[in-house]
Amino acid sequence: MRRPTGLALFAVGVLCCACVAPGPAPVTSTPVVTPTIIEHVDASPAAGWLAAGLAEADKVVYVYKDFADGRNAYTQKAWIGDTTRVIPAMDEAAPGADGSTGIEASLDFFQHSWGGYMFTNGALEAGATEPVANLGDVAPGPDLTGAVALSFFARGETGGENVEFFLGGLGWDALVRVQKFADSTRKISLGTVSLTKEWTRYEIPLNGADLTRVGNGFGWVTNDSSNPLRAGVRFYVDDIRYEFRSARIRPQFLQSYASAPPGTDAAIINNFAYVYDNAAAVIALVHAGQAARAQQIADGIVYASSNDRAYPDGRLRNAYANGDPASFPGWQSASGGGFARLPGFYDTQQMKWFEDYYSVSTSTGNLAWAILALCAVYEAAPDHPEYLDTARRIGSFVLTLTDGKGGFTGGFEGWEPNPTKVGYKSTEHNIDLVAAFARLAKLAGDAAFQTASDQAKQFVLSMYDPALGLFHTGTGADGVTVNNDVLPLDCNTWAILALGDGFADGKNVMAAVDRAMGVGEGYDFNTDRDGVWFEGTAQVALAYKQLGDEARYAKILAFLNRSANRDGSITAADRNGVTTGFTVSGTGIPWTYDQRTHVGATAWLAFAQLGVNPFG
Repeated sequence: MRRPTGLALFAVGVLCCACVAPGPAPVTSTPVVTPTIIEHVDASPAAGWLAAGLAEADKVVYVYKDFADGRNAYTQKAWIGDTTRVIPAMDEAAPGADGSTGIEASLDFFQHSWGGYMFTNGALEAGATEPVANLGDVAPGPDLTGAVALSFFARGETGGENVEFFLGGLGWDALVRVQKFADSTRKISLGTVSLTKEWTRYEIPLNGADLTRVGNGFGWVTNDSSNPLRAGVRFYVDDIRYEFRSARIRPQFLQSYASAPPGTDAAIINNFAYVYDNAAAVIALVHAGQAARAQQIADGIVYASSNDRAYPDGRLRNAYANGDPASFPGWQSASGGGFARLPGFYDTQQMKWFEDYYSVSTSTGNLAWAILALCAVYEAAPDHPEYLDTARRIGSFVLTLTDGKGGFTGGFEGWEPNPTKVGYKSTEHNIDLVAAFARLAKLAGDAAFQTASDQAKQFVLSMYDPALGLFHTGTGADGVTVNNDVLPLDCNTWAILALGDGFADGKNVMAAVDRAMGVGEGYDFNTDRDGVWFEGTAQVALAYKQLGDEARYAKILAFLNRSANRDGSITAADRNGVTTGFTVSGTGIPWTYDQRTHVGATAWLAFAQLGVNPFG
């Protein structure tokens, strides 16, 4: 598990305004059914799960899905009501309708005779570090053309709470637009709803509405006259979404780990989409015949490489926010353009948004996997040169990560504008580069990349210890001294997969892996054998297949299939707290894996099910 450190560049706060324009009479609700899309891949249930995860966003735009979810499109909340008393805060990490998180809202009529909130997209001006309220005067709201309904779930604390729900109307005064970027539609209201104690689905039909600019994606308001004999109201809403009849295929990053309950350490990475996990998913989807789905993630990688908020050199961060990576309308980087959104977490005590040291950093191995993913998609869709162009740009950046002592260094750590260039060299990273540079040299016709592949290979081979029958993890900070602290599984299995016939001692390596890292029918990340790491276990299966041992491959694959979830996915480990022997960059906190559904592990399960070597 990755844990965050360091302050964020963006801090989210409660925003307020004086009023919201009145709208038309309440509309009559009619059912709109959006079926769940499941994309089957017969040869690999794991690849089918990856494709289905992308398909979930085809026909919806979320106002609110879960607390701090990267798919939430309206992150800034604007108070409507008087501001002479204490403004009540909403709890966006309350229990929700589906067992995860929802929003708790309340209004004390001794404090306010009326009030409510609008959920807006806000704005971030160039050079600013905190978003501001966008009430139709700063930037246009998102274009939701094609949406046929706004749906949500709601319930009252005791039942009988009367609340009005609505959308639009931002920047309007009565029936007149008064702001430059006012919503394209005036307020559309469901009218006052009398809530029950049970979760109930509501919807506001949108057929015929002009949704080209919707800055107020959702709102609620209530008052004392609608709730006689009550001292106040308390109610809950969840799963607020715009529903579309036709699919809108957009760039997407998959959420790396299943969401954990708010307030736990595990929840800190709920909205993280690690580049490595998503790159592995791209390759799995291409091999599963789901190239169009793979392109959604690849398009996200292209956008992120070209639209970093600080760096113009094509580098990638280690993680991005899940969902569409593009910044919201009106949110600008310091240079004034759009930017790829980074993940983080909201601290309810400090009321600030925090970013993670590792996620804002750039690790060489993750860049190599991005190159492999882009090359795989380009081979499947050669009429899209942007994939190869971006792979070449990333590769050119990696060429600068050398110290003249052999191999490539680990990348950069920390925040812009002056991250630290690290001196250590990772065997795993250089294995990735052997394959990535070779693929790039072939597709781009650039001999410099083949030379770089050979350079990485020489370093990898120098890390092999014949006496142990295993590869060492790499070097220390000086780029020369061998790091003997940890013997990881992946730099051994990956060496066999990436080097192929270029490494003759594969059977001895696998014999050492069995002795040192085997745990029952599976394998651990390192030699302490404190649990099964499913991603690595899939790597072992494929290493045996690479070596021609089909029986061992089939036996391990059968174990993985038995261990998988019913939906085709698999967890990172078979229990919580499986150690790696490493600490999270910049923290000193142990890096561990939990029994938590994981995109990276599921992608490797897909490789095993398909019999695919992702380096080949």
